[in-house]
Amino acid sequence: MSQIQASRFRSGCTCRGIDVHCHVVPSSFPGAPGGETLPGWPSMTPVENCHATVVINDKPYRTVSDACWLAERRIEEMDRAGIAVQALSPMPELFGYWIDAAAAAILIRHVNDVIAGMVSEGAGRFVGLGGLPLQDIDLAIAELHRVVSELGFRGVEIGSNINGVPIGDPRFHPFFAEAERLGAAVFVHAVRPAGMDRLVGPAPLQQVLAYPTDVGLAAASVITGGLLQKFPSLRIAFSHGGGTLASLLPRLQQGYQTFPALKDSLSEPPVEQARKLYVDSLVFDADMLSHIVSVFGEDRVMIGTDYPFNFREKEPVRRIEQISADPTLSERLTFRNALAFLGMDEETL
Repeated sequence: MSQIQASRFRSGCTCRGIDVHCHVVPSSFPGAPGGETLPGWPSMTPVENCHATVVINDKPYRTVSDACWLAERRIEEMDRAGIAVQALSPMPELFGYWIDAAAAAILIRHVNDVIAGMVSEGAGRFVGLGGLPLQDIDLAIAELHRVVSELGFRGVEIGSNINGVPIGDPRFHPFFAEAERLGAAVFVHAVRPAGMDRLVGPAPLQQVLAYPTDVGLAAASVITGGLLQKFPSLRIAFSHGGGTLASLLPRLQQGYQTFPALKDSLSEPPVEQARKLYVDSLVFDADMLSHIVSVFGEDRVMIGTDYPFNFREKEPVRRIEQISADPTLSERLTFRNALAFLGMDEETL
């Protein structure tokens, strides 16, 4: 019996769902290198009543529950939600792209080590998607090798932009080339999104509106930059249902057919390229979920919840059941597509 099967048997879980969009926040952080005060370096308040607050630049950033770092708490809720496996990745603000690269490498290494500890403690219920200091390609590739080869992670999570530069920019090609060579999955999450100056309302609108916008632009940059033509075996997924890409895609396709310069710059039509991307199911609406399945394909949509944060999909399997009575499609959306994205064997379930 595999570790995953043994763990599920002990917990009484008969679930098969795989959640590719789940975050980790360590219960504590090391001090900044050299004892310096570095802008953007996180700290944590003491845990009280199962919660603690991430502090950045001397201001509360987010209060989180101990499910962010306790494997046992997560497994209890996974069983209730029908999730067999979570892919654990850093809370995006912990990428540290805006911190000095050498210091950021120390920070993200700490976060990745916490994820590795949870993967081990979870006895098969978790897999890892590590963070990287992508503001320095050489350091990022070194950490990519460590998390894949030494920690056994299935891949990495990266931001939708790196200090304002879209991920489709050629400067990131060496990273994507190495991810493809290693067979590492790449999960793209919004971080410090564009357009905040255009929002009217409270701070949570960043997550509600700006995140999917930035993810859509990131995915569009992958298409217009021809990333998957250059790295055809790369497995890359986008959070929040691919963000706004599903709405942008008809315009991009029409532009491809209208403007010679755009057509000449792309070796494949945008709609065909989009069906080579993976997206998660985190759209909070059955009709929209059906739409992204039709846009990206039945073999490209996977469960994503944003666990353990409050703004998340709490019944992901039921959401899939709302859109399909076809058991083959339900299996694809619930776990088979995620197995393919993560490069996992079905026997692990």
